[in-house]
Amino acid sequence: MRSLSFLILFVSLLLACKKDPKANTDDYIQLKSTEINSEEIAAKGKILMENKCYLCHSPSSSQGSRIAPPMVAIKARYLKDAQSKEDFIKDLWAFVEQPSLEKVKLRGAAKRFGLMPYQPYAQKDIEAIASYMFDYKIEEPKWFQNHYKDKHGRTFEQNGKSAAQLAEPEQSYAQIGMSYAKSTKATLGKNLMGAIQKEGVMHALSFCNVQAMPLTDSMATKHDAIIKRVSNKNRNPNNKANAQELDYISLYKQILKNGEEPEPIVVEGNKKVNFYYPIVTNAMCLKCHGTPGKEIQRETYDKIKELYPNDKAIGYDVNEVRGMWSISFDKD
Repeated sequence: MRSLSFLILFVSLLLACKKDPKANTDDYIQLKSTEINSEEIAAKGKILMENKCYLCHSPSSSQGSRIAPPMVAIKARYLKDAQSKEDFIKDLWAFVEQPSLEKVKLRGAAKRFGLMPYQPYAQKDIEAIASYMFDYKIEEPKWFQNHYKDKHGRTFEQNGKSAAQLAEPEQSYAQIGMSYAKSTKATLGKNLMGAIQKEGVMHALSFCNVQAMPLTDSMATKHDAIIKRVSNKNRNPNNKANAQELDYISLYKQILKNGEEPEPIVVEGNKKVNFYYPIVTNAMCLKCHGTPGKEIQRETYDKIKELYPNDKAIGYDVNEVRGMWSISFDKD
């Protein structure tokens, strides 16, 4: 019965993948006041910002340990140029769609942290985030106003509604699983990016070798769940995917190949929920997971082979499925 369910899921998703992603514009938020001003879009944008953006742009990170500017700094800078809400949304999407030094508005941040790597985000998600940022007061780090005043001679006054007015929607199992994956990714990513920025890729490899599994386990304990990162081309032997997970990884590869946006897979049991979602590469990943002699420098590859003699996790390009989140938690 389980095999039949997977076959039905595989065929239905595969057929959906064959559609031209540009043919159905209903998936994209149209820049109309009736839509971008709705509380439903704002509530979605708030959750998306917390799940997608706070990995690097967290408001809780200290000023000295940051790996990217806080979202309120981005809001302040984009508001400076925007003549309208539509301008604000379009400008933000224009950068995220194709990050480049020519499009950078926060030049000081780009100089300090480097250019944001390309991420395959959906336009509708970024527009929802931008809509929320424009209309609502978003969380600020405690140090932000003093920093802003030092740079600009004044504080930044956020005009907008309180986010407390937004009703928190009841979460589905897919949303719960995604929140566990994103919070674990944020914990791993924050530490990894910090290691890279402070001491380089070589140090980050040693960090991953020692700390990645304990950090993942700590998040599993926090969420009272089983949280794994698995792959068909694993680096750590403990991250090897089982037969069921390999099927889902293959499915996600096909979805990305056809230009579709992946969605979580949720399998409900009597008492447990199993959640799956792909881990997709960006430009930063290729420093350790790209091609030796190309993205991976020689000394980095030598260190990888020293730490992981049976490593398989190389040869990737941007926007490819490197592995998958495999998370199990109680229904209750």
